[in-house]
Amino acid sequence: MAARNKARKRAFQILFEADQRGVDVQSVLADWMRHARTDPRQPPVNEYTLQLVEGYADHTRHIDELIWTYAVDWDLDRMPVADRAIVRLGAYELIWVDETPDAVAIDEAVQLAKEFSTDDSPAYVNGLLGRFKELKPGLRREETQ
Repeated sequence: MAARNKARKRAFQILFEADQRGVDVQSVLADWMRHARTDPRQPPVNEYTLQLVEGYADHTRHIDELIWTYAVDWDLDRMPVADRAIVRLGAYELIWVDETPDAVAIDEAVQLAKEFSTDDSPAYVNGLLGRFKELKPGLRREETQ
């Protein structure tokens, strides 16, 4: 498994855990980093995982507003937890990580949905992130206004 693929999977796990526990992602990230330092069985949190989780944390409100606005047939709080974490992570990477091609960010999110969510989730994740891709040029500007 490629390093970035593993990093995305770990970032997804951190976002998922934070949502399940009802705590902020930075607390879960700190827990994971602490465990990695004290337990040799726990893999370290690599730089890209750190970038994804911290980036999402920096843009949480805007990302959630986008999901509320563009999610079809699912309110954010009715969306399965796995899908919510995948879309949040995918939205951050798609909109703010310029070195990741859009198609890669979307495909990686779809792969996470195939692995961790329902049979309907990959198509849903693909459609929602595809919509964000279409709107991408204006989405960063919206956040600063």
